[in-house]
Amino acid sequence: MKPYQIMTKEERKNEYDALMNEYERFKALQLSLNMARGKPGREQLDLVRDILTVLDKAEDCADEGIDVRNYGNLTGIPSAKKLFAALLGTKPEQIMVGGNASLNLMYDLIAKAYTHGLAHSPRPWAKEEKVRFLCPAPGYDRHFKISESFGMELVTIRMTENGPDMDAVEAAVRDPAVKGIWCVPKYSNPDGIVYSDETIDRLAALRPAAPDFVLMWDNAYCVHEFEGDFAPFRDILSLCAAQGNADMVYEFASTSKITFPGAGVAVMAASEANLKYIESLLTFQTISYDKVNQLRHVRYLKDKENTLALMRRHAAVLAPKFAVVLETLEREIAPLEIARWTKPRGGYFVSLYAMPGTAKRVVGLMKDAGVTLTGAGATYPYGVDPDDSNIRIAPSLPPVAELQQAMAVLCVCLRLAALEKLGVS
Repeated sequence: MKPYQIMTKEERKNEYDALMNEYERFKALQLSLNMARGKPGREQLDLVRDILTVLDKAEDCADEGIDVRNYGNLTGIPSAKKLFAALLGTKPEQIMVGGNASLNLMYDLIAKAYTHGLAHSPRPWAKEEKVRFLCPAPGYDRHFKISESFGMELVTIRMTENGPDMDAVEAAVRDPAVKGIWCVPKYSNPDGIVYSDETIDRLAALRPAAPDFVLMWDNAYCVHEFEGDFAPFRDILSLCAAQGNADMVYEFASTSKITFPGAGVAVMAASEANLKYIESLLTFQTISYDKVNQLRHVRYLKDKENTLALMRRHAAVLAPKFAVVLETLEREIAPLEIARWTKPRGGYFVSLYAMPGTAKRVVGLMKDAGVTLTGAGATYPYGVDPDDSNIRIAPSLPPVAELQQAMAVLCVCLRLAALEKLGVS
């Protein structure tokens, strides 16, 4: 194979016709494959099935004198706070343990900012003339949708190999209407970028014009390596505190891709002052989260060492799937010079950059062939990728055999779209 750009028109036409025949054969198979979301596969869910039986007797349901079956303990049980503090490298008193979804905690924090304001807000955000939020892109579409759902103006910040473009961030926060930034610091969604120390230091040292600026630190993949040893990360809470920004940051994590996504435990870490303020608002919202599930996770995961051992078992399932994606792209697409992609060591995604102007076409071709991908543009604010290039690949859900089939279809679609862009007539 040689690069498409140096092919003659006749060569491109012959290539296109052959690929169209192959594509029609795929369509005739009436496939139904899904690589749209980072869902753990069946094998991963089966790894943790024993969590359902760790609380077997009434006496199992006590945690430091607390009967977890009853009301109370709004911010979580003591043992869960200790476990998550160990995983995040912070202090138990800086931990609030919630329900099954960290996304819910993030949404709820932004909602409270709008209805009541945060601890340092001069007024509720709903009473501000304008609210802007910084969105490093490509990024997590659900983050952007939270901001968009409240009518914020989304400000795109370019992602670099070290994290958000910090020159752009530092310039943007001089605007008092800029109220926060979304961050996924380790194995970012979708590029798999790990923020550099310099980037993290500059984020912790920000001097925003808004007194209630919030650093939304979604540490979703904090222990989620699928290649190599666990990569330690820095405690953003202590870094912000050292810069006089103790109340600027809220960190989020969950067990969604450690145990069961639909029945996990989410956590928010923040300064003690912030947690006290949030608890004062939560008092009117709920009596407590699911403490039985919190204790179930503590008894099953036990500690950081045991949790990392479980994550190595997850990695043994995930690594071959990511290998299928990367090896197929390297073999089928690299010689053609029509796309580039990330090669992450952890997280749940491979970020593919197709030939500019073709991502929507590729996703559409895939859909018609029975393979579902995340929508083109979803990883950018308002769903608009200015280059129409980025495609997020989520390899975790399909079995390896189905993933191989889906990747074969993807390579054909990438090639067809590129040839159409270059011209085949």
